[in-house]
Amino acid sequence: MSADAIAHIEPPAATEAAPLHFKVHNFAAHCYNTQSCSVVYDENDFTRLFHDKPSPAPEGADYKERWGKAPYLGVHNFPAPAEVRWTSQDGSAHQASVDIGEIFKDELIWHKVPKAQMANFYEGPVAGTPDIVLEVNDRTINVYMTMLIPTKSEQIPGNKYSFSRHDLLLAWTHTY
Repeated sequence: MSADAIAHIEPPAATEAAPLHFKVHNFAAHCYNTQSCSVVYDENDFTRLFHDKPSPAPEGADYKERWGKAPYLGVHNFPAPAEVRWTSQDGSAHQASVDIGEIFKDELIWHKVPKAQMANFYEGPVAGTPDIVLEVNDRTINVYMTMLIPTKSEQIPGNKYSFSRHDLLLAWTHTY
């Protein structure tokens, strides 16, 4: 993919086969490998403490597994695009407008749980509140979605607390 290309990513097949809709989402932003970074979404500055500070490289290949839940709760679909300004490791200044509403315009919760494995966990047209995570990493912005989806069986055999899936799915990426 060229430096100016935007990856068009389709949701997993299970998303279309067992559609779950959302009207509200949670949000988080993470910056890595930058000299400075600013992410503003829904009129909130998610990086105000770190604007003029370098962000380190992520710790380990599994760093996304340690993100936890998105801390900014209850964002109604959809505010204005996220405004991102950052300086990559090479000193280049960047700015981007990331339209979360366009990325998730169908209001589908991206997931990989087959309908036959999905527990009945909601009633009505809205399934719940997913987390949307925007990551800035050097010259690339990634947007992910995740939501805890209850399942009918243990996902880790023998673990009675594993009746769910919480897959982190890449929905959009752009390298500048």
